[in-house]
Amino acid sequence: MAVFASGKKDTQSSQTKIRPTIVRTHNVAKELISVAKSNEVSIGSIDFNVLDVQTYTRLNKDNQEIEWEEVTNHELQTLLTEENLLNKNFQIKQMYEIEMFSKIQNEPYKDFHLTIGANATKCKVYLGIREDSEVTYNKNFEQDLVTLINKSKARANILINVFDTMLPSVVSKIVAYVMVQESVKYEKSEVHLVAESHEPVPTRNDALILHYEKKENISENEKVDYANRGFIKSVKKDELLMEYIKAKKGKPGRNCRGEFLEPKEPLESNTPSFSTDATIQIIDSDDKIEYRAVENGYVVFDANAYTIKSDIDVGEISFKTTGNIHAGIDSDVSMSVKESDVMKDAIGTGMKVEVSEIEIEGNVGPNAQVIALKATVGGQTHKTATMTAENLRINIHKGRAYGKNIHITRLEHGEVEGEIVDIAQCVGGNIRAKEITLESCGSYVNATASRFIEIKKLQGSENTFIIDPLLKGSIKKGLEQNKEDISKLENNVKNIKKEIKEYTEIVQKNQKNFEDVRRRLINYKKNNVKMPSSFVKQYSKFKKAKEYLSKIEKEYISKKDHLTLLTTKTASFQDNIFNARIINRDRWVGHNEIIFRLVDPPMEVSYIPNEGSPDKIFAIVEVDDGVYKIEAVKE
Repeated sequence: MAVFASGKKDTQSSQTKIRPTIVRTHNVAKELISVAKSNEVSIGSIDFNVLDVQTYTRLNKDNQEIEWEEVTNHELQTLLTEENLLNKNFQIKQMYEIEMFSKIQNEPYKDFHLTIGANATKCKVYLGIREDSEVTYNKNFEQDLVTLINKSKARANILINVFDTMLPSVVSKIVAYVMVQESVKYEKSEVHLVAESHEPVPTRNDALILHYEKKENISENEKVDYANRGFIKSVKKDELLMEYIKAKKGKPGRNCRGEFLEPKEPLESNTPSFSTDATIQIIDSDDKIEYRAVENGYVVFDANAYTIKSDIDVGEISFKTTGNIHAGIDSDVSMSVKESDVMKDAIGTGMKVEVSEIEIEGNVGPNAQVIALKATVGGQTHKTATMTAENLRINIHKGRAYGKNIHITRLEHGEVEGEIVDIAQCVGGNIRAKEITLESCGSYVNATASRFIEIKKLQGSENTFIIDPLLKGSIKKGLEQNKEDISKLENNVKNIKKEIKEYTEIVQKNQKNFEDVRRRLINYKKNNVKMPSSFVKQYSKFKKAKEYLSKIEKEYISKKDHLTLLTTKTASFQDNIFNARIINRDRWVGHNEIIFRLVDPPMEVSYIPNEGSPDKIFAIVEVDDGVYKIEAVKE
């Protein structure tokens, strides 16, 4: 908000006193500067009074200026129509007769700091009262406040008594507050709208917005990540790709200085010259043209034409060539990475790739991350690389792999976590899944499953095969929450049972008295005799006790049922472990350990098959009440 004038007292730069000077002007600020300069004093040392305000209007015709005519306030109101105000040939101005003089030392409103400000177009004018302003009420305060405001308006070339119909209510509000308080110190600043004219509608130049090239906001302290260069611009069906904003000439206005505001002619410099195909929908309206995606994919701009594609072939993904690729797993973008040289990485160091499908003919480098719905790696993954996909196939895996259905040709001390895991050859590593199948198992393999582990050929030792029904973190968390709920519910049931016992004794002990009181009350009521208050209170107290007993008995039954349900649920976490199996289709060689982890009671049961043992299928069985053992069973 621009600030034009202030009621703040300025220090007089000189002891020179200027003689009261009366002038007639349309520019008060210019006259004040002229008087200050001619008398060699600071402009802050000069004050003035507005003695008279004259308003003039004229309506030019045929580009010829006619004479100005003075109008009264009543005549002015009939001229201030929207038709006139938005007509560039209509003009309005004011002449002020002012008296200028040196400021007095003990000016009564020296600590009452008022400012007049406006918005950029000067169509809205505001009165500001500065924080820490002080004023004391006197009988002339209302008229003095209007005078102060009009002086500030005149100094800022804001028309007086024009466009300011809200001024009386603002003045009344301020005066009422000061009158009630008698003496006021403003703890915080205030702003009031005191004049409002016709705001113009700005002209709009045309613009072409490429929404698909949107970039993440980067804070001043955040380093620019040059790896995220946006090699492909993924889009979703119906997403707004581009938007052409059509040029539109604005509408005129008139500000509180009386100036006519002519809208500029719009500029058209961004008219679309490109073409599109059937993958992009064009929606044309009066104000704009929208270009929306018809399908998922990524935007391609080639030969001045836009299209959306879903397949892309690249030689490699690296910092130098493409940077990170964040299309999204639901983007329908399928990528093929052709680099197959065993000495190079198809996915370079530290690269992040997120697409719907990806086929990598070569290697995945150090600290690389690949996320997809379906992924295939023809080479090998580095020990620090991470692969995540619902359907995942890897030739040689040394890093971390996460998914639902995972097939690995050769696992070399890598990590695998999924639902269904099938590994052709396993040489060390950690595997966690619902179902694990190892075609050939070497040494130092740690396999944990919740349903079964099957080894078709055992060639090594120092392996650990574990059945754990709480394999998934969410299931383990659910069990812990279930146990916590059971503990709380058991305490509730115990407390309710204690309450039931107490209230049952009270009711039984007072049942006879209750029946006697009830009969008496019925008799009183029948004979229209006023019932003694002591009887009524006694009856009411006993009745509430019976009602509360009935309520907690129902609550006890409900919570007991819930407790039974939770207890059954705890048992269900363990049910599947008795159906789980560890199967070795080959003979046992070396030292290998089988472990079953029970939920309730929480314990581990282990078994080490004898070398050369022909036993193939192992399960956990309850040989006695609370006694568990791993035994060989039939299919």
